[in-house]
Amino acid sequence: MLFKEMNLIPPLLQAVRQAGYDLPTPIQQQTIPHVLAGRDILGCAQTGTGKTAAFALPILQRLAAETPARPLPVPGGGPGRRTTEARPIRALVLTPTRELAIQIHENFELYGQGLPLRTAVIFGGVNQNPQVRALTEGVDILIATPGRLLDLIGQGYIHLNRIGIFVLDEADRMLDMGFIRDVKRLLPLLPAKKQTLLFSATMPPEVEELALGLLREPVTVKVAPVASTVEQVSQCVYLIAKTDKTPLLLDLLQHRGVSCALVFTRTKHGADQLARTLGKNRIKAAAIHGGKGQGARQAALAQFKDGEIDVLVATDIAARGIDISALPFVINFHVPEEPETYVHRIGRTARAGQAGNAITLCCAEELDDWRGIEKLIRQSVPVARCEWSIDNMQPAPRPPKTPPPGRGDRGGAQAPRRTPPSGGRRR
Repeated sequence: MLFKEMNLIPPLLQAVRQAGYDLPTPIQQQTIPHVLAGRDILGCAQTGTGKTAAFALPILQRLAAETPARPLPVPGGGPGRRTTEARPIRALVLTPTRELAIQIHENFELYGQGLPLRTAVIFGGVNQNPQVRALTEGVDILIATPGRLLDLIGQGYIHLNRIGIFVLDEADRMLDMGFIRDVKRLLPLLPAKKQTLLFSATMPPEVEELALGLLREPVTVKVAPVASTVEQVSQCVYLIAKTDKTPLLLDLLQHRGVSCALVFTRTKHGADQLARTLGKNRIKAAAIHGGKGQGARQAALAQFKDGEIDVLVATDIAARGIDISALPFVINFHVPEEPETYVHRIGRTARAGQAGNAITLCCAEELDDWRGIEKLIRQSVPVARCEWSIDNMQPAPRPPKTPPPGRGDRGGAQAPRRTPPSGGRRR
């Protein structure tokens, strides 16, 4: 089955084509028709199986077909502050971490770029003012983490009484992280009549009990988990300080035989900065990410395929759909927080029977994430050595995340992405 056979509207089909996809994943094939039909969904699927598009595409289509509800007043929050009106939130996606929230937000923006819908993402740990501004401007689709959502509801900035579609993503991780109590506090604030989509990689008793209370005659969708990495990929990891990653990357590209590589970063800003650094060192490179226009992304990819540039620096969202049969190296400049993302990254090499190499640069702040990757792939990746290697590296806490200035960079595909200005925007 092709996307064009799934009764999706032309703007969505065009967005899917621009993203480089023709064939839906198994969970997309099983989920999209039922969501379009208004059915509740109980999905058993991990991150990395394509489940975000499985619910994002039909939600965008359903909301685009509806007449937006009458705007609601939004409390100003204090004396002298103007009360504004906003289009009410019609779809809510609840997810456990800011990283997943950012990914989901980017997917909605990517696929909904041709539709007159607004999306916004809210999460804690950053200043709420940009998020509040986006909410008061009006939002159709809100992606949120539980704590910040409850906080802004308590302040009167968010009303959930017009929600028509509710997505509870990564329910088992909600449980593991202690958020189920917050989820249960939110449920009475939602309309009784709504479409509910619940996704969970596993189904512990608490999640099963939650699903039974939430879903009405759901369609159950199960897909196989992301298994192991491609056998033909030769993997290695360098354990080094964060400040030594760029020197090591330059050394790999200039002196260690890495002539052509797809390099993954977690942020759009990081991709641009790294591409500029490579260029200053006489390495032909280009960056692709969601902040660049489709034409610019396609041009950079064509240059890479034609050998006009040697390095393509990409975020995960922008790299989706890239299929280069003779790609010898994938380099993880940043370790992804989601282990499944690593599997998909290194799967870009060793295609069409070709051998491939995956190199990861890991610093102390990413060591816990790296251990999670090795647990998923069920193997210990060989540690490569260089002049910057750190023996007996121990995990270190991540530095606090602060949002960058301006509104241009709206969040990378993987943390520790810079925390983006989290406002929605008109398409």
